[in-house]
Amino acid sequence: MATHSAEVDAWFESYSNPQRELVMAVRDAVLDADDRVSEVIKWQAPTFVYRGNIASFYPKSTTHASLMFHRGASLPDPDGLLEGEGDVSRVAKFLDADDLMRKRGSLQGLIRAWIAAQDA
Repeated sequence: MATHSAEVDAWFESYSNPQRELVMAVRDAVLDADDRVSEVIKWQAPTFVYRGNIASFYPKSTTHASLMFHRGASLPDPDGLLEGEGDVSRVAKFLDADDLMRKRGSLQGLIRAWIAAQDA
């Protein structure tokens, strides 16, 4: 079960976006991946952390939920969840609840890969 921070809960209380429920579902999927992951507000958005910044939401997206992995280019992505060609970051997009359910395992795999890399 996801452990929410009061700071991020407060942020969501004032988050007015048509994708609010989807963003909250992605939040739970990330937090459910491993109980060592926590969340804070950085760059005016929910950010997931474990021995560094894992990923942050792009809160202005209104057509999907967008989660930017700060060092996504260095993560193994066998399912091709991450988009982008930059040297460092990558983005995971979720179109709706069904899309999130299809991608949930891949998303959680990325979170676990980050944790394994940080613990190595």
